[in-house]
Amino acid sequence: MKNLITATLMTIVTTILFGLLYPLVITGLAQVIFPDKANGQLIKRADGTVIGSRLIEQPFSSPGYFHSRPSAAGAAGYDAGASSGSNYGPTNQKLFDRVKADVEKLQADNPGARLVPVDLVTTSGSGLDPHVSPASAEFQVPRVARERGVSEDEIRRVVATHTEGRQFGFLGEPVVNVLELNLDLDEKMPMRK
Repeated sequence: MKNLITATLMTIVTTILFGLLYPLVITGLAQVIFPDKANGQLIKRADGTVIGSRLIEQPFSSPGYFHSRPSAAGAAGYDAGASSGSNYGPTNQKLFDRVKADVEKLQADNPGARLVPVDLVTTSGSGLDPHVSPASAEFQVPRVARERGVSEDEIRRVVATHTEGRQFGFLGEPVVNVLELNLDLDEKMPMRK
């Protein structure tokens, strides 16, 4: 009986400590130390309307915008509540067919483009990666410049300002946040009507 009481009390104490107090303390510290990151790095308009998150990919289909990676998150993709990859192996016929179709569509949408960067036809592990590689951004520059009626060099300058280097100078690869890039283009170079 003594062991049962000890086990029950230990369960209650550890549940309160690690299931309630610890998460509250860590959440409180995160809110104080880096509130923007703790709240999902939301991007807001001047009137306070939330446009999106710097951390979650959004689909862009208009030719005047840079396009994100494909997403396997949820039935229609880009569903933050169903984050996941497709889990198709490299020899899966469904993956092969989807990638082939995506390559053909990207080449049709971006005439004159040669090789399609791999990250424009493959999903990330979460299906919600908001970044593309600088090569993927460069691949899309002619289309975006044409649709916005500006020179390719002007678009490249905006892309360069949104290219993030390696984390700590050596981790990962350089990336471009698609949502931030498109918002900046809308502000600096609105699309022609």
